Amino acid sequence: MLMHIGVNVPNFGPGADPDTLRRWAQTVEGLGYDLLMLSDHVVVTPDVAEQYPAPFYEPFTTLAWLAGITQRVKLGTTVLIVPYRHPLLVARMAANLHQLSGRRLVLGVGVGWARQEFEALDVPFKQRGKLTDDHIGAMRAAWADEGDYGPGRIPIWVGGNSDAGLRRAVRLGDAWHPLRFTLPWLRGALDRLKVIADELERPVPPVVPRIILRLTTTPVTGPDRSAGEGTIEQILDDLEQLHGLGAGTVVLDPFNGDPHETGHPEVAWEALAAVAAHRPRMETS
Repeated sequence: MLMHIGVNVPNFGPGADPDTLRRWAQTVEGLGYDLLMLSDHVVVTPDVAEQYPAPFYEPFTTLAWLAGITQRVKLGTTVLIVPYRHPLLVARMAANLHQLSGRRLVLGVGVGWARQEFEALDVPFKQRGKLTDDHIGAMRAAWADEGDYGPGRIPIWVGGNSDAGLRRAVRLGDAWHPLRFTLPWLRGALDRLKVIADELERPVPPVVPRIILRLTTTPVTGPDRSAGEGTIEQILDDLEQLHGLGAGTVVLDPFNGDPHETGHPEVAWEALAAVAAHRPRMETS
């Protein structure tokens, strides 16, 4: 089986509109990518807007719409901020989306970081870790019901680069979903993941990373080079190294921090086309 490669599509910013999102979905599926993922924010408070300005399209609503535009590509969140919504509401929306899309949903989850957004939603920021744990448990219990909520198993990818995130992935996740890193950092984190799994007497979850996609004409050097940054040769080598570290799926994130990029998606599409054209045929177990 080939290593699966997905794309994190920007569902925010001044360039985000229905037509652009439609073209993103058609591009991702047309280039042969395996997974289309969206980010999550509910209230665009100042701390959110600084990085991800409005409009910000809600992921469940948008993925449901994109499910009707696409046929093959899996659909997911990277990451849904779990404490923002009642767990039974998330379980319901996820189950319905999974069923209506032909069982294509992957639910990436995280605890969140935007303190002002938590305040706007009246959710206690300092309790977000415990709330996330409790909500994941409630969602799984709802899905286990053979009746109204029972969609079959929806994969949960637990995000978070901290040790708390690693522990949560071991205890509650189907996979660990680290976001944007250097390869040396990931190697060290995978060692910690194994130690944590041994301590908890649980299996080590698969790693399904999200890396940046920033294609350059000259090599990017130095110890701080992020995975997915550099020439096409460097990016393909990163994918091969991630495969060697056990990643059966890698998500490419072409957003590089400037909201105005969202108005010029062609740059990102060219980078995605370059990766697709040279996509390595790597076997996964």
